[in-house]
Amino acid sequence: MPHFTIEYSANLDDRVDLAAVVELVRAAAVETGLFALDGIRVRAVRCDNYAIADGRDGLSFMAMLLRLNEGREAVARKHAGDHIFRKLSHYLEPLFADDSFALSFDIKVHDREAGWERNSIHDLLINEVRHG
Repeated sequence: MPHFTIEYSANLDDRVDLAAVVELVRAAAVETGLFALDGIRVRAVRCDNYAIADGRDGLSFMAMLLRLNEGREAVARKHAGDHIFRKLSHYLEPLFADDSFALSFDIKVHDREAGWERNSIHDLLINEVRHG
């Protein structure tokens, strides 16, 4: 369960290719080697209603949250988070040029006792590997 949720201010629609951002985060997560491929989910959620800092026009944000299950060491989570954040920051570098963009990334470790999952994608990937 590495599930990434990227909330972003609607005023980024004309400035950022969100499909590219979602794919970049997915690929960066795979590159870390920390996450099972079948569990990775990346979604972007547009925020039409938002208020930032002093409320002036033109301010924008992207806030990413990674929810993952228990069992990964803190050092491994930190290393993976650094890698993913570095890749995303690099891609979004042009947005920082005008001092009106904020990017954040947080990792939340999920308590398995307080959550439920059902996933048939694992079987799909296993069958594809077996049958070529």
